This record gives sequence, structure tokens and C-alpha cells, in this order.
Amino acid sequence: MPTAASSTEVRRAVRDVAHLVAFRAGTVRRPRAFAIAAAVFVGLTAAAAGVPTFVDGAGSYRGYALDTITILPSAMAGFLLLAIASAVASGGGRELLDREHAVVHPVSPTTDHLGALLLAPLNIAWLLQAWILLGATSYGVQRPFLPFALLGVLLWIGLATVIGQVVAWTVEAIRRRDHGIAVVRSLAVVLFGVAVLLQLSGRLGTLLDKFPTTHLAAGLVNGFSGRWAVCICIEVALVLVAVALGAVPAHLAAHRTARDELRVESGSYPARGLPRSPLAALVRTDRGSVWRAVPMRRGLAVLAIGPGVVALAGNLDWAQMTILPGLVASGGALLFGVNAWCLDARGGLWRESLPVGPGTVFAARAWVLTEFLLVASFTTMVLAGLRAGLPDASELTALLCTWVVVVLQVVSSALRWSSRRPFAVDLRSARATPAPPLVMVGYSTKLAVTTTLTSLVFSGLARVPHPELSVLVASPFLVWSMIRLLHARDAWTDPVQRAKVVTTVAA
Repeated sequence: MPTAASSTEVRRAVRDVAHLVAFRAGTVRRPRAFAIAAAVFVGLTAAAAGVPTFVDGAGSYRGYALDTITILPSAMAGFLLLAIASAVASGGGRELLDREHAVVHPVSPTTDHLGALLLAPLNIAWLLQAWILLGATSYGVQRPFLPFALLGVLLWIGLATVIGQVVAWTVEAIRRRDHGIAVVRSLAVVLFGVAVLLQLSGRLGTLLDKFPTTHLAAGLVNGFSGRWAVCICIEVALVLVAVALGAVPAHLAAHRTARDELRVESGSYPARGLPRSPLAALVRTDRGSVWRAVPMRRGLAVLAIGPGVVALAGNLDWAQMTILPGLVASGGALLFGVNAWCLDARGGLWRESLPVGPGTVFAARAWVLTEFLLVASFTTMVLAGLRAGLPDASELTALLCTWVVVVLQVVSSALRWSSRRPFAVDLRSARATPAPPLVMVGYSTKLAVTTTLTSLVFSGLARVPHPELSVLVASPFLVWSMIRLLHARDAWTDPVQRAKVVTTVAA
């Protein structure tokens, strides 16, 4: 069975991607808001690439400008690692067409591969890192050389994204073989262990200095020259090769059954004793639907362990750790919380027939989402604290207050959005997202800004020798979040609004 994409299939795949993009664009609920959001992101990208060059000291090769040029190769390597980790965690990248819709509208693996590449930038982590990379280049490079350097960095961003996609499809193809899940998990543990050991031994910086991005960055930042032209040609050639190469593992993965997804759908779960109350029964049902879902488990592992290992390698102090709970909680809500009722899907119609009040249903869903975010962020904090020593009272109080505040902020926002803008999504696929890509970017931006600003407040309080001050500052945050959570509960208990949500997610 051929697995490589022929030229005819490539042309057909490109046409299919265009049709699918037009189809997705036709389903946008608010075209004007979509156009405004697209213009905002284009404007932010242009600002990131152009504004830093007008800052005092930009391009002087002294002070901060010199530091920026020095760390540019490491930043490029970091973007590559981010692209790989993001694509691997999503099982090969995001779906341009949902798996359930693909049954009646079959698309080739090459089309799926190209569609996932197209959706890769619709990720707030990808966008932030790309903006930082463009901004660093704009600040560090002299203005006459800047257009040439930005072109090279843009090509690198594209190349890193394509390489991440190739690695992700390869990992997915391995995962779907016999014992593939165990192999992938073992490789992940080994890679994390090696990275931590390199950092602890002080050799990680030396290894990054030997990364090919060092030579590439040196050829891009000195203006037009023969070396610059060679670097650009190499990047273009590698992008084209990687795009074509990615179709091979995509075909291999498509021709094999997703073992972890199939195991969940075909598994046998023994009956347990009846719970003591309707709330406990609903919590058990919701908890099972979350923890048995493949994207939830993968997402939890990446969110809980990834930032924790990075913080462990970076040896963060306790005041700096206050940024971690918000980061993890925001990412966890994006797995399902921003469209929490989509977990029910068609089962929502059955659940509405149960003799249970809507307030109890809401309480169960809010509790399960809260415990999901608490477990993920607690795991990250434990890993990050292994090298930080013992915290003093102010540091520990500030961190715990941040943990509780940001989780409650995220839960209240997520449940409010879930009732306001429901979407019909099949979360059985490891590549599924609870909302359309552009909506997810908006959600992630709002959550990231809110939790980051809150974390910065408590990061400053961690350095104040008065632990009670953190509790005092946390109180209005908690009260406000509880008020918003009660408003979300009122929206769910309204029968008209609840009928809209249930019929939408069950469609």
C-alpha cells in the first residue's frame, strides 16, 4: 500500500484544503468579529516585528541589544521544541475537519496534514513565542539589516512548525503500532530525564550553543550577503522537503487504528455501588467522562509535567513560581472547560430527563472542572518546588493564594463561556478542541492575560514579609469570582438557555 503522496494527490489535497477552509469560514457565527480578530492578530504581528527597532538602544550591539542577539539562537531552538511538543501533544496537530464529519466527507491523510499545518499558528503559545522571536530580532538587529533578518526568522518559524508536524505524525504512527504507547511514554520519560540532567550538570547551555540555529542566526542578522542567501535557500528547501515528508508518517498513522482512543471506547468498566446522593452520582459520571478521555489525559500530562520540569531545570524560586498555577489552569480549561457541556454530547438529552435539579448538574460539572485544574497545577508546583528549598511563610501563603484565586477565576470564566457560546464537538478524538480554532485563541488570550496579571500581583506579595497581606488581597478576587460563578449558574438554570446549550452540543 503506497504511503507517500504523489503529485496528483498533493494537488488534490491543496484543493481540498481550500474547500475545507471555505467551509469553516462559512460556519463563522459572527463574520465581522472574525474579521476584526484577524486584523488584530495581523496588527500585533506587524507591531512585534516593527516597533522594537524604534526603541532606544535597538540595533546598537551593546547592552540589552547585544544580549538579545546572543540569545537569539537559543530562542529559535526553543521555538522548535515548542512546535514539536505542541504538535505531539495534540496527536499530529489540530483537525481542520472534525473526525465525525470526516466520515461523510472523507479527506486524504495529506489533506489532514496540510490542514493541521494551516491551523498550527492558531495557538496562543505559538503566537506568543513567534511574536517574542520577531520582537527580539527587531530589537537586536541593526535597522538596515532588519528586513533581511525578519525574512529569515519568518522562514525559521515556518520551518520549525513543519518539523514539529513531521515529528508529531511520526510519534503518532509509532503510538499506533503494537506496544507503541509504551514506547512513546518511555521515550518521553527518557527525554525529560536527559534534559533535567543536562541542566543540573550545567551542560545544557553548551549543547544549545552547538545547535544549528547558532550558525543560521549568524547568517541572517548581518544583512544581505552570500551567506544570507545560502541560509534563506536552505530554509526554503527544508520547508518544502519537510512539508512533503510529513505526508509519509501521516499516511502511516491514518492506516492504523488509534489504540488509546479505541481502548477507551471499547473498554469494559465494572459497575460500582450506588453513590449516596445525586450530586455524587453526577460527579462520578463527569469525572469518568473527563479522566477516560484521551485528549484530557494527554493534555493533563503535558500541562502538569512540562512546566514543572522546565521550572525544575530553571531552578525557580518560590516567588517566581506564582506564575505556574495560572499557566497550568489556563491550559487545563482549554482542554474542555471553555465548552464544558460538550462532554455530554448526545447524552445531554438523556441527562435532562433525569429527576435531578439543574443546579445540582451545574455543581457537579463545576466541581469536576475545579478538581481537574487543581490536580494539574498542584503537580506542577510540586515538581517546581523540588529544588527551591523550604519556602518562608510569605512565599508559601502567596503561592497558595495564587493557586486558589487563579483556579476559581478560570472556572468561573470557563463555565460562563460554556453557557454563552456552546459548540457541538466530538472530544473522543485526541486532536479535538472544545471550540473552533480562532475562538480558542480568543479564550486562551483572555485566560492568559487574566491569570498572568493576577500571578504578578502575588509574586510581588511573596517578597513582602507579611503573609496575611496575601490572604487580604486574595479575598476580593475570590468574592468576585464567586459572584461570576453564581451568574454562570443562573444562566444554566434558566430553562431557555439550558435548552439552547443542550440542543447545540447534542447536534
